[in-house]
Amino acid sequence: MAQKIVFVYTDDLTGKESEEVRTHTFSLDGVSYEIDLVSENYDKLFEALAPFISSGRKTGRMKSASRSRRPSVDGPSAEELRQWARDNNYQVNDRGRVPASIREAYEKAR
Repeated sequence: MAQKIVFVYTDDLTGKESEEVRTHTFSLDGVSYEIDLVSENYDKLFEALAPFISSGRKTGRMKSASRSRRPSVDGPSAEELRQWARDNNYQVNDRGRVPASIREAYEKAR
């Protein structure tokens, strides 16, 4: 039997599909967020945050080769979760947000 896997990339803000969607991270009040956006919507996010970024203080950068890696204090990175999911027979995309169901399964297994 042949199997075809199709990846669909969707902008979280508009819900529109696009091959140009990229995952971006930001945090506020100690909570980290990931959002998948096309460049136009990322520009809107950056413009909205620009006054706060320019007035704020940097506290460091996340150490990562991957944009989707979360700081270790927040738990496993997205790539670590993806690898765990694959090792435990879950289907997971190579990019984008890791589904909450996989994060929950990971936490239960730990």
